[in-house]
Amino acid sequence: MRVARSVEELNCGNGGGDDTLLELRIASIFIILVGSTLGALFPVAARHSSWLNVPKPIFDFAKYFGSGVIIATAFIHLLSPGIEALSSPCLSEEWQNYPYALAFCLVSIFSIFFVELIAFRWGTQKLAKLGKRHDTHGHTHGGHAAHGPEGNFVTPEAQRQRDDKSNDPDVESLGTVKSEHNHHQHGNVFTDSALTQIIGVAILEFGVALHSILIGLTLAVDEEFKILFVVLCFHQTFEGLAIGTRLAHMKLPAGYRWVPYAGAILFGLTTPLGIAVGLGIRGLYNPGSTTASIVSGTLDSLSAGILVYTGLVELLAHEFLFNKEMMEGSNGKLAYAIGSMCLGCALMALLGRWA
Repeated sequence: MRVARSVEELNCGNGGGDDTLLELRIASIFIILVGSTLGALFPVAARHSSWLNVPKPIFDFAKYFGSGVIIATAFIHLLSPGIEALSSPCLSEEWQNYPYALAFCLVSIFSIFFVELIAFRWGTQKLAKLGKRHDTHGHTHGGHAAHGPEGNFVTPEAQRQRDDKSNDPDVESLGTVKSEHNHHQHGNVFTDSALTQIIGVAILEFGVALHSILIGLTLAVDEEFKILFVVLCFHQTFEGLAIGTRLAHMKLPAGYRWVPYAGAILFGLTTPLGIAVGLGIRGLYNPGSTTASIVSGTLDSLSAGILVYTGLVELLAHEFLFNKEMMEGSNGKLAYAIGSMCLGCALMALLGRWA
């Protein structure tokens, strides 16, 4: 009986969602939709539109700032809430005797690693049959590293041109020549690289999307709505900027140019969708209930693993350690990039004080 009273006091069952300020909660759907969508779309539009002349230092700032946001999101906004949810007093003793949140995070990290490892080996073998080789670290001549398991694909001729620092305008960044014959010959290289980049960004966006839907559900029924709403406006805008910069740096052939825009719009819809669903079931949904704690804690922990792997391996390692431009650049450029990243990480971590 004592356990039953404790559970009742904790409100571990269904229901209990706050429905005050209903008009403002409904308005939050559209306000956050605009903020998160614009945050994600702006870097993409700035990268691909001729009428948006954004200076390169500002664009670089957004990119590295976004990397910091993603890393802070993984630890502060996903792993920490996952640990808290799966340690809830509403859960049975079995859940209290093992750090399941950290275990789920580990499973997610190794799952993404295995997927990339398999894709890397498959891609390398396929390229070997085509007489091409794989640039393991994804180095580009004066450019950015290609994120994803397959890095950059270059022909021996293209590599000699890189080594000679050729300025031939007919040579593209992926090491193919802009002639009709070679475009046809190396078409698979374009396809493989585009697919790799799309998969890499899709994994990142999947981890962020799960988190965005869950916080939308919480916002719809949370008693501290006003504080959480203000924080989430900044939170989703920063997160949208982080996703948008990754989408903007995808190097895709003409047939895939719509992918970054679709990814940005999809991100913008996630939190509003969560809010709308939460409002629709506010009489039944209690974010502190036993079921909700297990579901949200598990999803947050799995998403944290995705973002931890992506942030540390795909962003930190590829943007800095394996990026020839960064390694050979000036100390000032390196300091600017690191400072931008730390600022994004610090601001997103600070928002974790309230959300």
